[in-house]
Amino acid sequence: QVQLVESGGGLVQPGESLRLSCVDSGRTFSGVSMGWFRQAPQKERQFVAYIDGRSITMLYGDSVKGRFTISRDNAKNTVFLQMNSLQPDDTAVYYCAQDCLHWTVNGCWSWASWGQGAQVTVSS
Repeated sequence: QVQLVESGGGLVQPGESLRLSCVDSGRTFSGVSMGWFRQAPQKERQFVAYIDGRSITMLYGDSVKGRFTISRDNAKNTVFLQMNSLQPDDTAVYYCAQDCLHWTVNGCWSWASWGQGAQVTVSS
């Protein structure tokens, strides 16, 4: 059974950085695609970043391009989201997801597993 646990969230001021981690306690991390999504209060879930199983393809949502970086360490069953130049609009619960099941023209919204989420708050 896959269990994804996010960590690294918190409260930061505008312009600061955070790094989120998502650890997979299962056995199939290596070679499996991973993603990050976020959801702010009263808003729909938003795609943040995607990485394939071998770190060859990385994709980003338009609102985070150039500021966020997704990476993974297959030896540690961990995917990371480095978030720089954070702004109040980045405030949300951030979720990691594992194993994209179905791509559409709008991206991948069907995943095999989801984490419980990590709160990121950007405020002065």
